Amino acid sequence: MNKSLLNKILASKAGYAALILRVPVGLILAAHGAQKLFGWFGGNGLAGTAGWMSSIGIEPGYLMAILAGSAEFFGGIALVLGLLTRPAAVIAAFTMLVAIFSVHISNGLFASNNGYEYALTLMVALISLSIQGGGYLSIDKALSDKSHRV
Repeated sequence: MNKSLLNKILASKAGYAALILRVPVGLILAAHGAQKLFGWFGGNGLAGTAGWMSSIGIEPGYLMAILAGSAEFFGGIALVLGLLTRPAAVIAAFTMLVAIFSVHISNGLFASNNGYEYALTLMVALISLSIQGGGYLSIDKALSDKSHRV
């Protein structure tokens, strides 16, 4: 990968505020992904998630469950660490967009009716992280600083 492109992906002047956004959003995403992939926290696990996705027309269910669960779980961990923040946030934001339009949109806005407000809130936070990067306290920042010294 081009060193200049990598520096653009890693660089961030977001300061400390990105940490305040990254950590809770990352933990929430990782927990949701763990429900889908591993059945943790009362989730249905991979087989259950795959069956549910197939039942609502998201096919192939097993592959889609792996993709959605991985985007949330591994993307969430990456966000908490501030590692490849921008790519992780973009992938997770796309996952939320798919969730909004495939699951929640017909239920209206409010989460109490299984609406899209929660997924929309996560998506907007993820778009913000995609734009600003990981911030001052991130692995991205440390790697960016190191590459500038080399």
